[in-house]
Amino acid sequence: MGSPLKPKNPFRLEAKNLSYKLCSQLDEYKSLCFGSNPRRGSKYILKDINCVARPGELTAIAGPSGAGKTTLLEILAGRISPCKVSGHLLVNHLPMDANWFRRASGYVTQEDDLFPSLTVRETLMYSAMLRLHGGRRVAATRVSVLMKELGLDHIADSRISGGSNHGISGGEKRRVSIGVDLVHDPAVILIDEPTSGLDSASALKVISLLRLMAFHQGKTIILTIHQPGFRILEQFDALILLSDGFLMHNGSLNLLEARLKLAGHQIPHHVNVLESALDIMESLVMQTSESENKFLLMDKDHQDHMMRMQYSKVFKEKALIYSNSPMEEISILGQRFCCNIFRTKQLFAARVIQALVAGFVLGTIFLNVGSKQDQVALQTRSGFFAFSLTFLLSSTTEGLPIFLEERRTFMTETSRGAYRVSSYVLANTLVFLPFLLMVAFLYTTPVYWLVGLRKDIDGFLYFSLVIWLVLLMSNSFVACFSALVPDFILGTSVIAGLMGSFFLFSGYFISKDKIPSYWIFMHYLSLFKYPFECLMINEYGGKQGKTRCIGISNGQCMLHGVEFLRQQGLKESHKWTNLAIILSSVAQSLN
Repeated sequence: MGSPLKPKNPFRLEAKNLSYKLCSQLDEYKSLCFGSNPRRGSKYILKDINCVARPGELTAIAGPSGAGKTTLLEILAGRISPCKVSGHLLVNHLPMDANWFRRASGYVTQEDDLFPSLTVRETLMYSAMLRLHGGRRVAATRVSVLMKELGLDHIADSRISGGSNHGISGGEKRRVSIGVDLVHDPAVILIDEPTSGLDSASALKVISLLRLMAFHQGKTIILTIHQPGFRILEQFDALILLSDGFLMHNGSLNLLEARLKLAGHQIPHHVNVLESALDIMESLVMQTSESENKFLLMDKDHQDHMMRMQYSKVFKEKALIYSNSPMEEISILGQRFCCNIFRTKQLFAARVIQALVAGFVLGTIFLNVGSKQDQVALQTRSGFFAFSLTFLLSSTTEGLPIFLEERRTFMTETSRGAYRVSSYVLANTLVFLPFLLMVAFLYTTPVYWLVGLRKDIDGFLYFSLVIWLVLLMSNSFVACFSALVPDFILGTSVIAGLMGSFFLFSGYFISKDKIPSYWIFMHYLSLFKYPFECLMINEYGGKQGKTRCIGISNGQCMLHGVEFLRQQGLKESHKWTNLAIILSSVAQSLN
């Protein structure tokens, strides 16, 4: 092979006297607010680590399970809280600004955070458009080159996960995940267990690809690996060997082999150097170089002075700049949302069919109840409104798995600086607005006229508007809780419990006057209260409410619509103020 290309911005990543400890949330708060660094009661995961990763080299972090490999990788990637880390982390001999470095580097997690419904080309294209300047043409050019480098041309139009006929293999997924973090051409790439779950051939192909990138493009590539075979081990330029949080070796494999032989250990023919080192790890603890650590300790005061002098300069030079404007981000994310929604056929079809069938079924159950004028019909109409809201607010929980899956990708992408959080929220909302509007009309069109509610177009349109906002409120409520709960089971339990509480305190089962004072706050927090009142006012208020008789006894009208609303404590003005409250609750959930 020829000499490696000199990168435009080579990065030399170095850790000096780096230690990592677990600390309580109170310790972390004190560290962030007051600059304290408490040590009492802390457990060290890494202790006094000194290592270097150079441009043009493939560096592997190895060691037994629990050695601290992933922890060290996350620290090098700038993803660990300052409370828990001590020592020095340098980029090109200057102190690292973690916020900037997270966006300038590429970090690939062990799990593949990919949208299963997108193709390989689409996955890379959306990532490129979000992280590159120059628009779609520049992104398409970069993706074309990247797919050739990663060997993904033959599966460019295959979906990430689409069953046995369309899905891609595990090794191909790993290469796509790597490609997502390579679209902006970072000088530093950090990868957690790139060979995890792969067969030996696929694992070798991934590592060989990374080796070529490091050598030919001058990138600094760091990865964690558990126990590689001979062929994979030969691809590494440098090895960082850990054991119980201590550094056992940092250098080439030849140097590791020489140290083993110098210590009197023989390497069997059927065992590679790393496997042999892992077997005799305890012996290596005594062989670590004390002179090197001594030199670093002597140099510590000088380093602290240099960091104080240079930190403000580094921070100013490396300020965060997004690749796209907010409107461009919303457009790109909106396109991706549309692809995911329309390709999730089961959910899309289920919501459409569910709304249409429910509208016809409820319409036939409550057939013409709106045209009746006795007390029983009044209670039946109230029951219809209450059940409709219960059904609509509960029907969107099936979207929780999608939101939970998107949350992981969202957290990864925003940490890279791919887009603003506000852009994601607005794009999601704008895409769901027309979809939920369609669902609302599919439900209201049959049910409104079959039930025989107020027979005018204004009443129908307002009824549809309320249903649309209820669906949007429910959707945003589920999206909000998907960001708070860890899994689907707990999320479903929490949402179901809250929905039941909201229904209980809505004023339908027990009136506001009968609710105990210490529970009255739940009445005003109820998601059922405001749309329920809107539907009641729409049906019994307005000019028609003054003359509409809804309670007849012995042939005489005993109750008009407006009188009934007055008894319930409802005013005509609540028709619009309640809508404003619903909209504000949607905004709060999205925030």
